[in-house]
Amino acid sequence: MKILIVGAGQVGYFLCDRLSREGHEVTLIDQDEEKIERAQDRLNVLGVTGNGASADVLEQAGIKETEIFIAVTNMDEVNILACLLAREYQVKTRVARTKSIEFTNSKAVLSKEKLGIDLLINPEDAVAEELCKLACSAKAFDVAEFAEGQIHFQGYRITPESPLCDLTLAELGELRGMYKFVVVAINRGSDTIIPRGDDSIQAGDRIYIFAHQQELPAINYLLQSEKVEEKPTHRAFILGGSRIGLQVAQRMENLQFNTKLIEKDEDRCYKLAEQLNKTVVLNAEGLDVPTLLDEGLADADVFIAVTENDETNILTCLLAKQHHVRRTLALVSQPELLGLASDLGIDACVSPRLAAAGTILKFVRRGDIISLTAVDGSNSEVLEIEIKENSGLSDMPLRDLHFPRGAIIGAIVHGSSYEIPTGESLLQSGDRVLIFALPEALHKVERFFS
Repeated sequence: MKILIVGAGQVGYFLCDRLSREGHEVTLIDQDEEKIERAQDRLNVLGVTGNGASADVLEQAGIKETEIFIAVTNMDEVNILACLLAREYQVKTRVARTKSIEFTNSKAVLSKEKLGIDLLINPEDAVAEELCKLACSAKAFDVAEFAEGQIHFQGYRITPESPLCDLTLAELGELRGMYKFVVVAINRGSDTIIPRGDDSIQAGDRIYIFAHQQELPAINYLLQSEKVEEKPTHRAFILGGSRIGLQVAQRMENLQFNTKLIEKDEDRCYKLAEQLNKTVVLNAEGLDVPTLLDEGLADADVFIAVTENDETNILTCLLAKQHHVRRTLALVSQPELLGLASDLGIDACVSPRLAAAGTILKFVRRGDIISLTAVDGSNSEVLEIEIKENSGLSDMPLRDLHFPRGAIIGAIVHGSSYEIPTGESLLQSGDRVLIFALPEALHKVERFFS
């Protein structure tokens, strides 16, 4: 499939990496010649230097043969105009990223339908939703929901004090009677392992599990290093009054959190106060620790930093952690800082590029894929796929299926019930299958189920 991407920023580069690995013919356009050279040196893509909203440049990049067009520059107007041009060239699928609420809310004068764009995505919405899910999760650094929220995919860090430390997967399997979950991957340093029975969990690992939502309280208790009963006060501090900060505050209000929003710009504070019902808006700096302590920071359950500066988000989370805030979450845009923030002790980081790219990848693939989540740091993905009637997979035990190497089935949803699979498990038409797949296995998994 021929895919044309405009914008070699974080989202565009990420999409080029994923889609080219899957064997697609990817062309990348950007005005920055240095970015184009970097992409061509590191990825299997064709680069074109120029304006993605120029018909001449698009023709040079092969717009007439393009099947999927994706515009993800940092300028809404360029993305919209580029997609309008792609429509004139009769490109079948057109995707644009936009940060402006004018294009995406229900009352927009120019909606995606009027613009002729198939997917108009604002990553801020996805970021706010993910931050709120993480705020409500006791221990996980990565959270995703599948099968209408029945099955959760979560990532946990293993400390030297963790009860899972030095256990093999076979030994962990013996706990399934009490704790119904499955470890589908272990991230160790720069390597991601799909574990077998004799693989052990070690201190410093990050493990990824599938579990039913009803099992999460017991699993979180199991994974606590110290079994101390904490009574949450449902207090949240949010640093940064951007649109993301506003959305997070509104969602935390709905979750019945006692919320305080910190914003240094006084005029912005007045606007935020008008749009929030219960949240207390504080005109203060994030590094003004005495003021925050006077406002009750030390008793907070969660501190969420969503300013536009990654370094500020990381530093303020560390300060909050130093004052015994139970959980700290940071918005981190730069990929190279994501791992550093985690190593420093921040409980979870959310990346806008992953939020945007995951939504775009799901839309581009569609077909039998119901849902998709990109896993940062490993280029892996979690897929939710429905078993079709003509798939040829029904009533066959999993052990008899030649499932692609580099992928693992973590859960099977049969209507309203679910199953942590074994070799004897059977797939049925209409089942939903949750799969963790490494980059090299993604294309094979899609072919296997199609």
